[in-house]
Amino acid sequence: MAFRTRIRELRARYDLTQEDLARRVGVRRETILYLEKGKYNPSLKLAHDIAKVLKTTIDDLFIFEEDQDEEKENGGGRVE
Repeated sequence: MAFRTRIRELRARYDLTQEDLARRVGVRRETILYLEKGKYNPSLKLAHDIAKVLKTTIDDLFIFEEDQDEEKENGGGRVE
């Protein structure tokens, strides 16, 4: 499952650099960089910490997109 983030957008809203955000959540700047590029899946704790600093929810911060292969396996519909 692929995902996008709104970290960069929300960092800009609060005038935070990657370094600022990294320091506040206790990770390296590179971790924030990889998250913004969608190349790193955060732990639930890290996602929660970032959402808290950026005054949003995890659901608003990370947008998960189902891969087309997964959609085919699931019959093209959403299972609830």
